[in-house]
Amino acid sequence: MNVPFASRVTTAAEGLPRRRFTVAEVEAMVAAGVIGEDERVELIGGELVPMSPKGLRHEVVKTALLDRWIRIRPDECRLTPETTFRLSADTYLEPDVVIYSRSTGLKCLTGPSALLVVEIADFSLRYDMGRKAALYASFGVRELWVIDAVKLTTRLFRAPAESGYGETRDFGASDRDVPLFAPEAFALRLDELDLS
Repeated sequence: MNVPFASRVTTAAEGLPRRRFTVAEVEAMVAAGVIGEDERVELIGGELVPMSPKGLRHEVVKTALLDRWIRIRPDECRLTPETTFRLSADTYLEPDVVIYSRSTGLKCLTGPSALLVVEIADFSLRYDMGRKAALYASFGVRELWVIDAVKLTTRLFRAPAESGYGETRDFGASDRDVPLFAPEAFALRLDELDLS
């Protein structure tokens, strides 16, 4: 019986040392069946962190966004949904979409080589705009969009530094978000997505 990861999380060891894991060790645990393939976790500084469940609104916005971007994607770019974005030996995150150069490829993808990272949030908005944005900044992700799937707004993050992003801007559903590093073909107005 595969028990969901979130139900196995405890706070009994608060204040005690923990054992850190590497990305390679977590991948080996998945291969061995210790962690289920479908368990939604991220590895942050060596600690496994359960991800919040995706709501229906999250999935509707993500599907509409992918439908649009896959159709118009320039040939020199790739976009991958929900990839294991390996940022270091002990940290990986799973963004909803990452856009990168075809010449870079997924195997060589790093924070600075990503053209655009997109997180879509319904239940995880505070985490995605706070702790997760800070992690992306510390690994040099040059541009992050966090889309609020409920309000249909976007917060854009640019100018990464170890302490966080130096530039943030908010966009409404009718505003046109234009990426700085990805091709302009990925410009987006959320109110133009087919959310049916």
